[in-house]
Amino acid sequence: MGLVARELERRGIPTLSMSSARSITQAVNPPRAVYLDFPLGHTAGRANDPAGNRAILRDTLAAFEAIERPGEIRDLAYAWSEDDAWKDGVMRPGTSPTSDEGKSDVDDDRTERHDTPQYQVEDDRLAAEDALAKDGCPSCVFLD
Repeated sequence: MGLVARELERRGIPTLSMSSARSITQAVNPPRAVYLDFPLGHTAGRANDPAGNRAILRDTLAAFEAIERPGEIRDLAYAWSEDDAWKDGVMRPGTSPTSDEGKSDVDDDRTERHDTPQYQVEDDRLAAEDALAKDGCPSCVFLD
């Protein structure tokens, strides 16, 4: 995303990346970014939490005014849980670093992957389908 962000910026469009992977974000060096210490895939917060999603997006947009130097990454002050225990299983699904021989009674609890787009609400699906039928661009829903 850093390359895309820099090209958009070169064309006069300000960008701000959202990240849950600080080391990767630092490596690609986007023009400006916010970091949220949440599991990958949850950069805008928990699914079905509109109030939390709005708060995260407001703080993200506020970073446009707050970030003062290129390449700066601002931490957003949200916590996925009260402790960091969730991180133990994120990179090792189905295993636990404290279990015998790396085995665990816990199955892989990652979100299932789908071959087709998934939408939180039906209105989002309809808007994407309308945009695709109208312009041939399923991801241009919000560019009107």
